[in-house]
Amino acid sequence: MEIETVPELVRPVVIAAFEGWNDAAESATAVVDHLMKAWGAKVVAAIDPEEFYDFQVNRPNVGMDEHGFRKITWPSTHVAVASPPDLDRDVILIRGIEPNMRWRQFTAEVLATVDELGGELFVTLGALLSDSPHTRPIPVSGSSTEPDLLERLSLEQSTYEGPTGIVGVIQDACVKLDMPAVSYWAAVPHYVAQPPCPKATLALLGRLEELLETPLPLGDLPEEARAWERGVDELAEEDEDIAEYVRELEESRDTADLPEASGEAIAREFERYLKRRDEGD
Repeated sequence: MEIETVPELVRPVVIAAFEGWNDAAESATAVVDHLMKAWGAKVVAAIDPEEFYDFQVNRPNVGMDEHGFRKITWPSTHVAVASPPDLDRDVILIRGIEPNMRWRQFTAEVLATVDELGGELFVTLGALLSDSPHTRPIPVSGSSTEPDLLERLSLEQSTYEGPTGIVGVIQDACVKLDMPAVSYWAAVPHYVAQPPCPKATLALLGRLEELLETPLPLGDLPEEARAWERGVDELAEEDEDIAEYVRELEESRDTADLPEASGEAIAREFERYLKRRDEGD
């Protein structure tokens, strides 16, 4: 992967998400899309798709360029860099599509690019479908390869066993290369699996705020998340079976969360509110 010449980056953190199996309701890639726009990120590299994608599965798109000429856009993975004004370090943003083949070679290319740009921490984002109710906060699970991050962020080492996606493969490669890594996964309600899910995207951004210890630009996402929830409420009101199912999920979730409802989760949310208020002042 060829990289455009860029100034030396300051302690860059990598934030990556991939369309496909790892990206329920496109919640994870929406985070990277949002940050690329908010931070004015510059694309500095792209993977040659010929080696990694089946174009009958991920078809190229034809459209018009700024001059009105037809052009084809091929599916690929792009690497961008940004220097957020409120962050004391630079950011490498990776936004792509889960490859159809040669995953180990793909992973090696991604990590080689990150190494060339000086990446110090690799954060992967994912989203899965779950039986969480849309009326409650979107659960976000996290894991890390670093004991200090596990403690600071109250994360756990993942005990998942089963099929994995490119996010899991990249995390495993980071472990083998001794690169610090963190992975966050949002649990999207399975009965509203169609994209977008701004509430899940917002939940992932909240965890990134904790990791980076600074408020992130949220734009219209809070209002979009509220509108999304109202829309699902209306859907449930029109179908008694869905409404009953949501009530059952709410009861199950509330029972499970009750012991810690007034503990660490609320303290973490209040701390984030205070930081954002101070930033506004």
